[in-house]
Amino acid sequence: MNYKYIDFDNWNRKEYFQYYYKNIPCTYSMTTKLDISKIKEYNLKLYPTMLYSITNIVNRYDEFKTSLDSSEKLIIFDKMIPSYTIFNKETETFSNLWTDYDEDYYKFFKNYNKDMDKFKNQYGMNLKKNTPVNTFPISMIPWASFEGFNLNLKEGYNYLLPIFTMGKYFKENDKYLLPLSIQVHHAVCDGFHICRFINELQNLLYNNFNNIKNI
Repeated sequence: MNYKYIDFDNWNRKEYFQYYYKNIPCTYSMTTKLDISKIKEYNLKLYPTMLYSITNIVNRYDEFKTSLDSSEKLIIFDKMIPSYTIFNKETETFSNLWTDYDEDYYKFFKNYNKDMDKFKNQYGMNLKKNTPVNTFPISMIPWASFEGFNLNLKEGYNYLLPIFTMGKYFKENDKYLLPLSIQVHHAVCDGFHICRFINELQNLLYNNFNNIKNI
């Protein structure tokens, strides 16, 4: 895990960070519906494919990789890793897992399957130990769709990394749509950035998997 420190005095977001972190602490969420018809068409597994796709776009932009170190200095991670939830049917509770990200879809899928095979029958909130600090949370609520979703974090105004929540996909006309809520801190991420993220994620879902074989 590598990161670089932000030169705060010469940072182009200095004024905005001070305003939304110190003066008026502000987080916000935005919910969209993604067209996942290609994932269905190519019969790919939805959850790992979405984990891969979201992480791919997250790693393109600094606003989704900005955090605070232990001394509360601003840093930008070189690479982000998804930390995601899996559901335990017997206990009706969830567990957190993390899988190292690789730009190669097949390698990421292999890493994901390795973690799932090892931990899928275990119980506890955090199954895989030594969670890296450069993880960000992704979860899924596959039992119901939603129009909006918001997390209320007591210490949320100190948390700068994005949080993603997916819902149950549904069919509308000829498209399969997946609700996705994105929660961010306004100190590091504006409406422009979150909209760019959504547009690039949708483009990835349209165009990235036509050459990937069913695995």
